[in-house]
Amino acid sequence: MIRIKRRALSALLLAALLVGGTCAYAARFALSGGRWASSYVNQAVYSGGKIAVGEITDRNGVVLASPAKNGIAFADDEKLRLACLHVTGDAAGNIGTGALAAFKSRLIGYDIANGVYARGGYGDTVALTVDARLQKAAYDALAGRRGCIIVSNYETGDIACAVSVPTFDPVSPPERAELDARYEGVYINRAISSAYVPGSVFKLVTSAAAIENIGDIYSRVFECGGSVDIGGDTVTCTQPHGSLTFEDALAVSCNVTFARLSLELGADTLARYADKFGFTGTVSIDGIKTAKGGFRKGEEGSPELAWSGVGQYDDTVCPAAMLRLVSAVAAGGSAPQFRLVSRSALSRLFPPAAERLLEADTARQLALMMNYNVSRTYGASNFPGLELYAKSGTAEVGGGRQPHAWFTGYITNDGCPLAFTAVVENGGSGASVAGAAVNAVLQEALRVY
Repeated sequence: MIRIKRRALSALLLAALLVGGTCAYAARFALSGGRWASSYVNQAVYSGGKIAVGEITDRNGVVLASPAKNGIAFADDEKLRLACLHVTGDAAGNIGTGALAAFKSRLIGYDIANGVYARGGYGDTVALTVDARLQKAAYDALAGRRGCIIVSNYETGDIACAVSVPTFDPVSPPERAELDARYEGVYINRAISSAYVPGSVFKLVTSAAAIENIGDIYSRVFECGGSVDIGGDTVTCTQPHGSLTFEDALAVSCNVTFARLSLELGADTLARYADKFGFTGTVSIDGIKTAKGGFRKGEEGSPELAWSGVGQYDDTVCPAAMLRLVSAVAAGGSAPQFRLVSRSALSRLFPPAAERLLEADTARQLALMMNYNVSRTYGASNFPGLELYAKSGTAEVGGGRQPHAWFTGYITNDGCPLAFTAVVENGGSGASVAGAAVNAVLQEALRVY
């Protein structure tokens, strides 16, 4: 009897181990099946180490990459190849955030229920959300200057344009790009994988914090004599601005006013808002992680704290994170989840996932101020036909180099619910340089949408 009981217990233990092992394998398969199927050892989908199945298109079906005898054929249009390098990727897989690398399991036609359809076939089509026409417009607008332009639909979260420069033609890639100064950082998509000193575009963060934490912010009058001494350091403006309302202070980007607001709000509050808006973390775009930015707390009352609220000190921001914030302003406080792969017809029947970043009233107030920036400072005539809400930034980077030029915001034209962020490295003035680049892209959007 004792033997039978022991044998029964042993059998139960073995059964439990078998069930547990099966469950563990099933869990690993569910999580990693796509990665296993798209491994380089799978000769059914690779040729010469290059993925040889699947097709990548833009939102309108324009083919960006497709199978060929040598593994991959890229678009016939050279400018389109240059403009789309960072969203399509390169044949060697050096651009890890490109579709060829990031969406391999989709390209080979893998799904968890049926496995891989690619054997003896052509894989699957991955339709990206980007528009080839806007890609080329952004590439032209950057005119060879280092930087990036990223545009999204703030209602759906679809990335309509993401161009990064420097770039290269994937048909004839440079042999040793890492040794050529012309290609410095070429494998990085600057729109999603870089973080820059933000300069005055960070004042949107400080403004949001002031709106929600300083009760009389709209009735105050600020004085700017061109500079202010804080803790032995001088915070300067481009000129003496005199008496200013809060709205005027943002419109003329008064460093003196925002330095004082930073000290009043305090380091903990500014850090909380930087975290809340996702500047210090990452966001997933169809599984592609954006770069982290940074916000280091200066001591209370210090010049470092004052400069941090102005967008200098040790502040860094990923362009995609800034795009997410202005998308939330445009959408009444909630930022839609970014997408780079077009949604299926079925999923489009449901509203896109979104995360609330701002209270609705805060978003409304920021929107009014961003629109006032255009009429008060940037000049609506510089952006003909655009119903524009924007903030510029001229970010000092030191070392005797020109500042980085930023321009971020959105438009509300019918049929073009588009938000944008542009950075031109060492470009100088945000409004005139980055703003002009954005204008070129948005004018093309008005023509084609």
